[in-house]
Amino acid sequence: AQAVLDKYNCTPTELPLIYVTDPAIVGLGVRPGDMIRILRKSPTAGESIYYRYVVDV
Repeated sequence: AQAVLDKYNCTPTELPLIYVTDPAIVGLGVRPGDMIRILRKSPTAGESIYYRYVVDV
């Protein structure tokens, strides 16, 4: 996670946030303070990587 923050020169709270209770990540076993990587496939852009910072409600 620190490598991603260094690469983009940001802090965790500057990333888009996702709640720990979000149905899309409940089964992943993540906790507040974790960072997740989301891969999205697009017919025009190919594959894009997005990062989200997990926060409590």
